[in-house]
Amino acid sequence: MITFPDGTVVPVLGQGTWNLGDSPASRNAEIRALRTGIDLGLTVIDTAEMYGDGRSEDLVEEAIRGRRDEVFLVSKVLPSNASAAGTIEACHASLDRLGTDCLDLYLLHWRGRFPFEETVAAFEALIDEGSIRAWGVSNLDTDELQSLPEGCQTDQVLYNLTRRGPEFDLMPWCASKKMPVMAYSPVEQGRLLGNPDLTAIARELGATPAQVALAWTMRTSSVLAIPKASTAEHVLENAAARDLHLNDTDLERLDRAFPPPAHAKPLEML
Repeated sequence: MITFPDGTVVPVLGQGTWNLGDSPASRNAEIRALRTGIDLGLTVIDTAEMYGDGRSEDLVEEAIRGRRDEVFLVSKVLPSNASAAGTIEACHASLDRLGTDCLDLYLLHWRGRFPFEETVAAFEALIDEGSIRAWGVSNLDTDELQSLPEGCQTDQVLYNLTRRGPEFDLMPWCASKKMPVMAYSPVEQGRLLGNPDLTAIARELGATPAQVALAWTMRTSSVLAIPKASTAEHVLENAAARDLHLNDTDLERLDRAFPPPAHAKPLEML
């Protein structure tokens, strides 16, 4: 489990929905995957108005229908919509697609032309009216985080074995604020799975490469991983990563194969 600054506690492993809902032929399998995840305790579901122009939110609505109270629901506003009025309008549209009257967490998807203060004022107005419970950001680097007003609950960033830049400055800064990081694409959209070093370590541990990559991402209590899975079988594989323990030797081997950053580098995005 991880804890947000406002005291909310959620599971350390959730479910992403990037590219879910785009294929009618895959819809039923994707809904089964999300529901299987909820059954297994992967109750943080992350989506965004950008994903499929709302199709992912529509899919999530069907998947959580009748189970909203079991889910910690996250969505995001596009920077182009993140004005004072636009943020509120975008949130209401997401709520309609998601079939709910309140989001647990609402994020700015990345920085755009509108000042943070304007977007945050809209977030606070949404909290006051009961449309969201909390707000955060995504794809913001350390200097941008430092300029935010009070109240941010998380920064959702690209973080995995091959994208370790946030470890140098962003994650320590977040830790100083007791702010967890949400890690999207924790298996690098599947590109990590063929890595020979990762494959060898996984074989020795009796696990899959994806499970090792996820267990590594979740090795502390400060990172919430949100891998996407489009089938129930994939969700079962991901969920099993919670039971995989990486000892110091395993972590040292992974450090050699995927070296941590030696200096600050710009935040990467997908």
